[in-house]
Amino acid sequence: MPFDNRTDAGRRLARRLEHLRDEDIVVLGLPRGGLPVAYEVARTLEAPLDVLVVRKLGVPWQPELAFGALGEHGVRVLNQDVIVSCGIRDEEQAGVERDERAELGRRVARYRAGRAPVSLAGRTVLVVDDGLATGATAEAACRVVRGQGAARVVLAVPVGSTEAVVRLRGVTDQVVCLETPGNLGSVGAWYRDFTQTPDSKVIDLLTRAASAQSSRPAPRATSTGPQAERPGHGEVEVPAGHVRLPARLVLPDAAPAVVLFAHGSGSGRHSPRNGYVADTLNRAGLGTLLLDLLTAEEEGDRRNVFDVALLAGRLHAAATWLRDGTGVPVSYFGASTGAAAALEAAAAPGADIRAIVSRGGRPDLATPAALGRVRAPTLFVVGSLDTRVLSLNRLAADRLRCEHRLAVVPGATHLFEEPGTLATVAELARDWFTTHLAQPGAGHRRSA
Repeated sequence: MPFDNRTDAGRRLARRLEHLRDEDIVVLGLPRGGLPVAYEVARTLEAPLDVLVVRKLGVPWQPELAFGALGEHGVRVLNQDVIVSCGIRDEEQAGVERDERAELGRRVARYRAGRAPVSLAGRTVLVVDDGLATGATAEAACRVVRGQGAARVVLAVPVGSTEAVVRLRGVTDQVVCLETPGNLGSVGAWYRDFTQTPDSKVIDLLTRAASAQSSRPAPRATSTGPQAERPGHGEVEVPAGHVRLPARLVLPDAAPAVVLFAHGSGSGRHSPRNGYVADTLNRAGLGTLLLDLLTAEEEGDRRNVFDVALLAGRLHAAATWLRDGTGVPVSYFGASTGAAAALEAAAAPGADIRAIVSRGGRPDLATPAALGRVRAPTLFVVGSLDTRVLSLNRLAADRLRCEHRLAVVPGATHLFEEPGTLATVAELARDWFTTHLAQPGAGHRRSA
């Protein structure tokens, strides 16, 4: 049964999605044609609407075959099977990513007009388009959404080919499709009016949806018990012995764990690199605490920067405060000298640290005895061009008796300033932390 236009299709699709009304929903429309459909879904369900800008990463000599996808905030999803089977070289992959990242940025700037994206972490996300032919763009979109920490991913379209619907059920939690003809022909054939949606229409719908959402009354808080007594969200002060350390806390609702960041020498809670990694973890639903381990006065004495015992003691105190205040497990992310402090703190009696990730770390600055006592699964991430630090990490890894892995990022130097390398660090950290959430911080396996 053909649809009059995208507005008609969106209203019909919204009726099919009424069962999701009571969930914490975000509706994401794929530009451009998916936005009019998504607008009607969001309006009916009284849910926030946002645009989902994704760019497929196409094989250079076969652009329709995707080897991955890019999303906002450095989100990158790669299909290693396609990369290997097609023999895509690193420089070819980097070239495609560079071009598509630039185009993604242009489109985001055009559609958002300065508006911040809606948070997806821990929520049910409805990805909406006007139809599925091959489903390649929708698949890329769903994978990006999953990478941003969505609790559930539901793909909703008015019409789609049977093959695409079946395939996309493998990358989503649910596919809702009103019409699945055996012979689709083209998506446009199922609309009486399939006029192209201009950018101005996309921007207008997003503006109207944002205005309608802001005018709705905020839901009443119902949190009780320990959850309601968690430390504040934003800038906080952490007690550590005779000092109070400034920190930046982000704690998504129902966060299953909090990652405490131990910065390297000359860095702190405003570190753009650690901030980038923290944003990736937040989108995956994890809490983060970016902490200054030294006061402003203490930073003036360079000896304090390399006093690993002092830094570890501060880190242990912060972890205890964080665990007592949130009631959730704590993990460590350490950079440079902060990695040594994280390992020393994790080896302390009663530390109960769930997992550790080291970025360009100096684990050699931790004592051999402490390395042997660490029980939290540990991931070392080092750039392939950071040869000295890579050797030091290998030596430190040999002293560990817990589950651990050394991940080498190709083409990266110590600060991971090369295109795409910091995104790789963030993805590795996210996957390591989420994989070990359900495990106590103990184990004796070694990962290659």
